[in-house]
Amino acid sequence: MVDEELVRQALAGKSSAYDQLVRLWARRITAFCHARVRRIDIADELAQETLVRGYVALPTLSDPRRFGSWLCGIALRVCLDWLKRSERSEVSLNDDDPADLSDEDSPGAAMDTLEEKGRLLAEVERLPLKLREVIMLYYYQDTTYQELADLLGVSFATINARLTQARALLRERLSALREL
Repeated sequence: MVDEELVRQALAGKSSAYDQLVRLWARRITAFCHARVRRIDIADELAQETLVRGYVALPTLSDPRRFGSWLCGIALRVCLDWLKRSERSEVSLNDDDPADLSDEDSPGAAMDTLEEKGRLLAEVERLPLKLREVIMLYYYQDTTYQELADLLGVSFATINARLTQARALLRERLSALREL
């Protein structure tokens, strides 16, 4: 079902329609927030806050076809509010969940994988916002270039260029780290 129809149903009082919108958009909004605040632990909370605010403000949405970009606008304000009010300290964003490492053969291999994952996330977080944003949105959820272009209000070619540039920078930086 298309966002537009789900929005119309939610506005008509069918709460399960907004539940479907949440399922469709939660990962993208989390990625969007993660790109902005550079902290996955906070990004989840900010995404939840965004989705709640979106539900409350849904009657103010003038064009249901623009639900995604409208929701991203709310997410941006939520992130900016958090950035303004928070005293942030540098923390690693790697997810130390042992369940992610269950297929590893040995504790040493698991530690190597965890370290590589941490280095990759640290380097992604160091990317400029426009590159960080597109790479996180692309990899958090299997989003197409065209969906990203529509969501971010840029052309397909711009998405392609940003992803290519982000990947090249990451390859370069990770290669330099391996040489150390």
